[in-house]
Amino acid sequence: MNAADLRLPVDVPSTALFTDRYELTMLQGALRSGTAHRRSVFEVFTRRLPEGRRYGVVAGTGRVLDAVENFRFDSGVLDFLADRKTVDEATLDWLAGYRFRGDIWGYPEGEVYFPGSPVMRVEGTFAEAVLLETVILSILNHDSAVAAAASRMSVAAGERPLIEMGARRTHELAAVAAARAAFVGGFTSTSDLAAGFRYNIPTVGTSAHAFTLLHDSERDAFRAQVDSLGEGTTLLVDTYDVAEAVAMAVEIAGPGLGAVRIDSGDLLLLAHRVRRQLDELGARDTKIIVTSDLDEYAIASLAAAPVDAYGVGTQLVTGSGHPTCSMVYKLVARADEDGADAPLRPVAKKSMGGKASVGGRKWAARRLDAYGVAEAEVVGTGEVPAELVERQLLVPLVRGGETVAREPLSAARDRHAAARAALPMSATQLSRGEPVLPTEHP
Repeated sequence: MNAADLRLPVDVPSTALFTDRYELTMLQGALRSGTAHRRSVFEVFTRRLPEGRRYGVVAGTGRVLDAVENFRFDSGVLDFLADRKTVDEATLDWLAGYRFRGDIWGYPEGEVYFPGSPVMRVEGTFAEAVLLETVILSILNHDSAVAAAASRMSVAAGERPLIEMGARRTHELAAVAAARAAFVGGFTSTSDLAAGFRYNIPTVGTSAHAFTLLHDSERDAFRAQVDSLGEGTTLLVDTYDVAEAVAMAVEIAGPGLGAVRIDSGDLLLLAHRVRRQLDELGARDTKIIVTSDLDEYAIASLAAAPVDAYGVGTQLVTGSGHPTCSMVYKLVARADEDGADAPLRPVAKKSMGGKASVGGRKWAARRLDAYGVAEAEVVGTGEVPAELVERQLLVPLVRGGETVAREPLSAARDRHAAARAALPMSATQLSRGEPVLPTEHP
């Protein structure tokens, strides 16, 4: 089920100003030169993965579709542009009727990608497609970075659930997007209520150290929480002395205590001690949740510890050291004249410093070996080789300005798990390395 099914208020205000000024000045220049209505193809791709990463994760596609639908220049926006003399009157008149009426193709959300993968392709007139550059990149770069970090953490956690807890470590709106991307990457719940409300992600949370410090004693705090939330609650046991707190927690809640949370100290050592103590007290089903500045490496180091779940904040919402994917939005083909049927010709930037692009409207497919394991990302132009037709990666997202690819967020989450599982086993190694698949250009 998605937010639309729940009739949640998911509409957002106009996204038209989530852009850079030069998008509008380019539009004005193209309208004056008579080139604005030439059929054009833009592609989103990255030239390289963040250092040491083996694969990327496409996330934010659903948010891109929302942003495109809400890219409207209403009277307030047009007044702002007019007051600042951002563009001329003719351009303002054109913007007043703006609607994206082209086509968008892309890797489905949750799919993995590699350097050169055309993760999104936007087709329309130059005028309507160029305006979407900044908002599309803003969403995909942020969400894909968080999803990639989440995926690595999910691999490290194995079957143990992961809780997204990063709302207090980033911008309040970015926190909602990060929780969504983390869910795509393998997290199971979030502490952020706005993310739960908007995207129907399960929410969790009980108490912080402040609740314990509020009360005259730790015993009073535990008693108040159990009386309020029941014996199945999670008690935070590291405010003072962990061993004393665990004993007190079981005494008050009984062996049906839901969980204890450890938020500081030597998590590996404490997890073993707490597990032994809980078992000795008869609370064998009480779970242990650990938090405290975790990343994928810290989670992997706890693989042998008796931990039942992890809560992750800062490192997740900042992409675990890589807060962007360095995706770009480049014009790769355009017509020489107006008209929907005007033939396209490839165009490409030639540049020093590794910033050249490859021209032409591209397809992408993933070739498998004899065992069904992915062995190469194949990206080309023109006709798709017969053996790769059934392995193509781009799917239609928008046709003629109408969204055609709405899906529950859980579908993207399941897709990512399947796509990651189809990669070579070395993809899940946390050690630094090259992309696990080469990108071939036949």
